[in-house]
Amino acid sequence: MHVECERLVNGGRLDWSADEFDRRGENGLRILVGYGRGCVLHGYALPATIVIPLRGRVQVSDGEQARVLQSGEVLVAESGQRLQVIGRGTALWIAVFAAAPVWHQLAGEVPESAPDPLLVPSLRDADRGLRRAVVRLARAGLEARRSDPSLVFAAASAFASLIADMQGEFDPLIARCPGRTLAQRRSVFLRLQRVRNYMASSCHLDLDIAGFARMASYSPCHFIRAFSTVYGETPHAVLVEQRLGRAHRLINESALAITEIARASGFENRCAFSRSFKRRFGITATDLREYARAPGFAAA
Repeated sequence: MHVECERLVNGGRLDWSADEFDRRGENGLRILVGYGRGCVLHGYALPATIVIPLRGRVQVSDGEQARVLQSGEVLVAESGQRLQVIGRGTALWIAVFAAAPVWHQLAGEVPESAPDPLLVPSLRDADRGLRRAVVRLARAGLEARRSDPSLVFAAASAFASLIADMQGEFDPLIARCPGRTLAQRRSVFLRLQRVRNYMASSCHLDLDIAGFARMASYSPCHFIRAFSTVYGETPHAVLVEQRLGRAHRLINESALAITEIARASGFENRCAFSRSFKRRFGITATDLREYARAPGFAAA
């Protein structure tokens, strides 16, 4: 396995396609460090890609949905997609991508017995250990030509191990999915997870159960039953939670009026939004806005 690392600064761009893996071989781990305004990773049919903003915000789109990643989050993007990652302002971010055999090697799994896909798409919090590990990996990659190859492989394995631990949290959910074999249950979970990820990035849109069911290739009744069994919540409850979380962020980060925030978060009824917000966070949206504007709030 070899490691390639590239640094992009203000306006830098990297275009990558599946053909690159055919030309360079599939045994490489690719690392991209983006710093500054407008750095872009644009890939067509990329393998599973991990994006971690270390500072600032990063916009990620896959052709069907777009989301903004905050510092402290980690996105695992599904393989085979058209992916675009753009840094905003002075954002600092790292993207890591590799073909399936590399992840199998780093995870210490035999490809024939390992699950497919090995990485399930998700958006999670990136703890300090994971952020430190990806920084160590990027540094090792940038110094790969001068470093002991075993040190680079150790950094890659440590990072992959943390990703595997994070992905392991899905195992109880996969076990709840219908299917006689693990492969069948993982396939069901992947379909449901795509819907949940879409909810997270598009909760402000006018979404309905019928659309979610089509996305998961289920009838509406079957979709609601499967989703609720796996996640322990109905699709509607998860969607409302996503919308409330978006509203909470907008109150802290934007100057929009509360009514505008409610609408921008997918709530058409201001009264329903107010009741749901108070029940979820124990404080009204108006009071939270006043606290957010108070001196010293950000520091606290």
